[in-house]
Amino acid sequence: MLYSSVIRIFATTLEVDYDNPWQSDTPSSGTGSGVVVGSGKILTGAHVVANSTFLQVQKASDPNKFTAQILSICHDSDLAILEVKEPNFMEGICIAEIGDLPSLQDRVTVVGYPIGGREISVTEGVVSRIEVQRYSHSRRHLLAVTVDAAINEGNSGGPVFKEDKVIGIAFQTLKAAENIGELVPSNLIHRFIKKSQDVSIVKVPHLGIRTQNMENPMLRSYKKLSSTDSGILLTTVQYGGSAWKTLMPEDVLVEIDGYKIANNGTIKYRDQYRTMYEVVMGDHFVDDEISLKVIRQGNYLDVNVVLKECAPLIPFWSYDNNPTYFIYGGLVFQKLCLDYIATWNKWWDKAPVEFLDLFYSGVRTEERQEVVILAQVLSDEVNVGYQNISNEVVAFVNDTRPKNMIDFVTIMTNAKDTITVKTSGGRIIICDAKQVSQANKRIVQNYHINGDRSLDLIDI
Repeated sequence: MLYSSVIRIFATTLEVDYDNPWQSDTPSSGTGSGVVVGSGKILTGAHVVANSTFLQVQKASDPNKFTAQILSICHDSDLAILEVKEPNFMEGICIAEIGDLPSLQDRVTVVGYPIGGREISVTEGVVSRIEVQRYSHSRRHLLAVTVDAAINEGNSGGPVFKEDKVIGIAFQTLKAAENIGELVPSNLIHRFIKKSQDVSIVKVPHLGIRTQNMENPMLRSYKKLSSTDSGILLTTVQYGGSAWKTLMPEDVLVEIDGYKIANNGTIKYRDQYRTMYEVVMGDHFVDDEISLKVIRQGNYLDVNVVLKECAPLIPFWSYDNNPTYFIYGGLVFQKLCLDYIATWNKWWDKAPVEFLDLFYSGVRTEERQEVVILAQVLSDEVNVGYQNISNEVVAFVNDTRPKNMIDFVTIMTNAKDTITVKTSGGRIIICDAKQVSQANKRIVQNYHINGDRSLDLIDI
């Protein structure tokens, strides 16, 4: 009866086209797995249902399908809860219980509906590693459990049992290895389920800092650390992040949430697992307060910060949202984000170097909160000579550096005479505001576009 809680999920998804942000790609379909954790409530992976337009679920050995809706989702930790409202859905289903974190070498069972068949599949393995990993769905670094059981397409989102309790949700594999699967651990599941009772979109907070390890003895001496001190050096503090106005570059972070930080950036999590200090973010919600201890100019400081969402200069993957764009005289401006960078095949190698540098090394500041780019030009008589300009970062508009996309659009729409756009590559684009105003309607009609801007910019 235990495996009766394991459900197959059918998802129809619709992703947007970041090359042409006013339109969507062709709908696609896929399958995944989930587990019933409450009456009509199914726990699965966020990546299974991301960008979905229609969801159905199916019980084991049952030919019937039931319509489902997303009740709550957390893209950061790759978790989602679906709801099925049909009253007879729960017939014959045993509700699964969420257990505790496993230990190394614990024997576990992966249950789901992988490709290659229609019925439930059961495989066994052991826990081989418990530490912080990068979640491919969100690019966040959170705790994960590694097992030596394969997680194939269709298995993802399904439960992993230790005896009769769920200790994880299968979410990704290591492509460079064989039979290595990773699970969202039960501690993250417990917190997600708790928070999902209050909000539909759950976020995992982020400190908003970048750091450098302090394993080098000369560096520790330079920062006046004693032989018993250890920690990590803050290199940047992101504008608007959790640590903004509290921590400073060149502070040494020596303790977080009661955990002492080693010189390699690790802590002894729960007195068992040596892993990266970011692991503590999974124990907190946005707006929680967390304690930190730093060394600043040789002095110890105890500080508290209120945790906020992750807000990098270049946003990570976005789901269930449409791109931000603005068309001005056929010039298509967009907010630079990872989804746009990924329009290049093998983007980590083929995307423009400037975009990759901003993504990996760019720092969000008060003066530069987002990066605006000129993505392409829709040819028209009003932009003759500019048609071959594309993928340029906007540096200035009428000698003003735009802080973000809203600031940029405000400057552009408020201009009465001449607009001068300068890019970081040295390009200069000059437009007559009155001519552009007359041309905009013609351009969007000629290119079959609903409007000159995305809905989030409609009131500007």
